[in-house]
Amino acid sequence: MTIPRDLAPRLLQAAQTAPSITLTGPRQSGKTTLARTVFPRHSYVSLEAPDTRGFAAEDPRGFLAEYPGGAIIDEVQRAPELPAYLQGAIDDNPRPGRWLLTGSQNLALTASVSQSLAGRTAVHHLLPLARGEVERFDRYPRAMEEALFAGGYPRIFDRGLDPSEWLRSYVATYVERDVRTISQVGDLATFQRFVELCAGRTGQLINFLSLASDCGVSQPTAKAWLSILEASFIVFRLPPFHRNLGKRLVKTPKLHFYDTGLACWLIGIRTPQQLRTHPLRGAIFETWVVSEIVKHRLNRGETRGLFFYRNRDGAEVDLVIEHPSRLTLVEAKSSQTPSASLFGGALRVQRQLADASLSCDVAVIYGGEESQNRAVGRVISWDSVHEAAE
Repeated sequence: MTIPRDLAPRLLQAAQTAPSITLTGPRQSGKTTLARTVFPRHSYVSLEAPDTRGFAAEDPRGFLAEYPGGAIIDEVQRAPELPAYLQGAIDDNPRPGRWLLTGSQNLALTASVSQSLAGRTAVHHLLPLARGEVERFDRYPRAMEEALFAGGYPRIFDRGLDPSEWLRSYVATYVERDVRTISQVGDLATFQRFVELCAGRTGQLINFLSLASDCGVSQPTAKAWLSILEASFIVFRLPPFHRNLGKRLVKTPKLHFYDTGLACWLIGIRTPQQLRTHPLRGAIFETWVVSEIVKHRLNRGETRGLFFYRNRDGAEVDLVIEHPSRLTLVEAKSSQTPSASLFGGALRVQRQLADASLSCDVAVIYGGEESQNRAVGRVISWDSVHEAAE
C-alpha cells in the first residue's frame, strides 16, 4: 500500500527550480517509493545491481547519456564519483527537475554531493514515518505503547509485519552491510554494542567518556562512531538553548534516536507490554515526541530552531521550539492523567526566560487521549503531537 508522504509537496516545489534533487535518509524510510510516486514519468535506474553500478562507475558519461531526459538514480552512494560527472550534464542542460538522486545518507555521499553539485541540487531528507503518515495505513497502532514500539519504518505497516522481527533484520543489515564499508569501524560486534549503548542513553546528555568506557573503546572512536550513526540518520543531537543567558546553562547536547521502534529493539524491548513498565519508558516517550516534531518540521522545510533547556540549578524542559517572535516550551510526560503538576518544569523555565525578555508559551504532550487548553498552557494528547509545533 502506497500512502501520501508529507515531504512530497516539497519535492514537487523543488522540481520547479532545481535541476537536481537529492533525497537522502535512513535505509527503508521509503525514498524509492516516494521518488517514483512523485515523478512517475521519470526513467528509473538503481545502482544496487552490480552490472549497472559497474557501468556507472567505469563509464559515467556513457551511463548518463542513456538518460537524455534525466532519471531517478537510486542508491547513488554506490557510485560516489557519479555526481562529479552529473555536474557537467546539468551545466549542459539545467532544465529544472531532470534528475533525482536517492540514497542512504553516508559520509561518502555527503562529500560527493556537496563538492560536485553545490548550487545545482536541492537536498531533502526523508525520515521514517511521522504519526500522521502512519495513520494513513489501513492498519496502524492505536495505543501509545504500540506506536512507540512499532516506530515508523513504512514496510512494517505496509506488510503488517511484527516490528521486533523486522527490526532485528534491519539492525543486522545495517551493521553487516552499511557499516562494513566505513573504514573507521573495524570491529562490527563492538560497534553493535556501541549502538545498543546509545539506545540506552536516548533522551540523555551525551557523555563520551561513559560511552567509550562502557564499550571498551577510546573517546575519539566513540565520537567517530556517533558521527556514523548521525550520518546514517539513526540518531541526532539536540543542541542546548543558550541565547547568551549566562554561564550556568548546560551546554552538552542531548542524544535522540529518529525511530523509537529501533531504540526499543536495541534496548531489548520485544513487546509493547514490556514498554509499559520499562524504566526507560519516559526517555523513549521523550525521544518519540522530539523526533515527531523534528519530522513534522523537516517535512515542511524547517531544519533549525529546535533545542532543549537545562541549567545547573535543575530547571529544564525537553524541547524549545523557536518561532519568529516567540518560543514554545514542550514537556513530554508519558503519564496518562492530565494534571497541573505536568506543567511544573516548563513553567519554571518560562519564568526564567521571561526575566531575559523572551516570550514563551507552554505545551505538555502526555500519554492520554484528551487535549485541553488551560490558563498556563496546552495539554496535548500524544496522538496530536504535531500540534505543539504550530
